Amino acid sequence: MMVRRIMAVGAGLLWACSALAQPGAPARPKPQQWSFAGALGHFDLAAVQRGYAVFAGSCASCHSLSQLHFSDFAGMGLQPSEVAALAATWQVPDGLDAEGRLKHRAARPDDPLPSPYSGPEAALAANQGVVPPDLSRILKVYPGGADRLYALLTGYAPQVVRQKGRGFFNPYAIGHFTAMSPPLHGNEVKYADGTVPDVQAEARDVTTFLAWVSAPHQDQRRRLGVGAGLYLCFLAVLFAILNRRIWSDVRK
Repeated sequence: MMVRRIMAVGAGLLWACSALAQPGAPARPKPQQWSFAGALGHFDLAAVQRGYAVFAGSCASCHSLSQLHFSDFAGMGLQPSEVAALAATWQVPDGLDAEGRLKHRAARPDDPLPSPYSGPEAALAANQGVVPPDLSRILKVYPGGADRLYALLTGYAPQVVRQKGRGFFNPYAIGHFTAMSPPLHGNEVKYADGTVPDVQAEARDVTTFLAWVSAPHQDQRRRLGVGAGLYLCFLAVLFAILNRRIWSDVRK
């Protein structure tokens, strides 16, 4: 029985090693320091806001955030008036006009973020047969998480060109090629604080933003968890003191 178990474990390790060694497997990303990582981590809201600017300026033309409403932006430190003003910079579908053409209006806080395409067919036609993924939960499902997404965004060669039938070379992509052209170039996004970002800064900020989008209530849950843990510790200490006092006479 023990021999079979050892053989099964060995076979599993051999399969895992061969899978990692096969050509085309994504390169292992360098670990990064993220403020939101760990049990007590928290989001840097300034970085989240900068990341939104990067997303709106460089990513929103191809990718959607269908699970996010404009009202959710209050969670990244914006006041209600700021949320309304931000929503108004977007246009959302508003039915058809008298001639059957699609109408648009300024978005409101209760609207979800609109898709850049009218439907999957339009996305396929605009991207050479590839539908750009929705990024609402990308950090929850993307293998490697924030580290690999950051590595992917910064992993393009300086003069990368599209290879027909394969896409753009990137060692952190599955198969080492991705249909996505380099989305970040540095200096194309204006930060509110006047900072001129490079590609690495933009990649870090937009990764932080997408991590926040994937778990917008993470900080509140962690604060609640810490508070509940402290409360339970207090009750445990109180119970121990009362138990000792109640049974002290019996023990004597």
